[in-house]
Amino acid sequence: MIWVKRILLTLARSVAIFVPVFLVATFVTFALRAISGLSPARMQLGEQATPDAIARIEQQWGLDRPFLAQYWSWLTGMLRGDLGASWSNGVGVSDLIGMGIAVSLSVAALALVIGIVAGFGFGALAALRHATLLDRAITAVMTVFSVMPAFVVGIVLVTVFAVGLGWFPASGYVPLELGLWPWLSHILLPALALSFDTVADVARQLRTGLIAASRENYVTGALVRGLSPRRIFWHHVLRNSSGPTLAVLGLKFPALIGGAVVTETIFGLQGFGRFANDSAQAGDVPAVQGVLVVSIVLVVVFNLIVNIVLGRLNPASQRGV
Repeated sequence: MIWVKRILLTLARSVAIFVPVFLVATFVTFALRAISGLSPARMQLGEQATPDAIARIEQQWGLDRPFLAQYWSWLTGMLRGDLGASWSNGVGVSDLIGMGIAVSLSVAALALVIGIVAGFGFGALAALRHATLLDRAITAVMTVFSVMPAFVVGIVLVTVFAVGLGWFPASGYVPLELGLWPWLSHILLPALALSFDTVADVARQLRTGLIAASRENYVTGALVRGLSPRRIFWHHVLRNSSGPTLAVLGLKFPALIGGAVVTETIFGLQGFGRFANDSAQAGDVPAVQGVLVVSIVLVVVFNLIVNIVLGRLNPASQRGV
């Protein structure tokens, strides 16, 4: 089938771009330790460590080997899922990241769903009521949404819905295995706090695209042929105007992962973002390197999904048209 060939072509192109970018990114990431001058010896022994003690501990961690040899060992281990051990406690970085990644992905995924559903709803409604009072009201609200920081929204949500009304827990996380509602009730407020900017950008981009697409000649031709306005909107206008909106989503996912640092602190979640922040403050280079590698993989995978969906909706995008 043609669409299967397009998906395979998209995958091949993405892999061809991803591999060299990934190698360069991992090399730069690994070079952080040499650039920073940090050492596990100083974390364990303090600033008063003697040169002999520092050399002994660095030898135990293999840091006395040539830089490229260290990088090759780290790269091959990373490809097997081994991101090394934390300087702080000696625990595997993969295990430490695995403990928090489920929390952050739950919050980010729900925020993305809220952003897509609400953004598409507001954007389509504003476009269908273009130049009316409703359109201007939605545009104004989306402008306010776009300038509201996630930490401000989070504090307001906690104050009103958790502390004031008591509808949701103010902090903590419950795994999905323990029940859908307990899991959802703990991540809904942080997801809402993260979603405002995504809702605004998706709504504004979709509104602009729908208005522009509705003025194309093919819409007039479809009306002349007797197609219903609803069919024209769902099968032609929305499909042809959704490309830029999907591209916006590809840019928003990294922001959602990065914004988890703030929301996880406000809502007391021990997630990926908070682990990254704590590791950076402690100077735990292997943990920071692991966080960067996982972030790169998450962003690349999500953008690959966006490209596949975009190619399915708009085949011309895969031909460079």
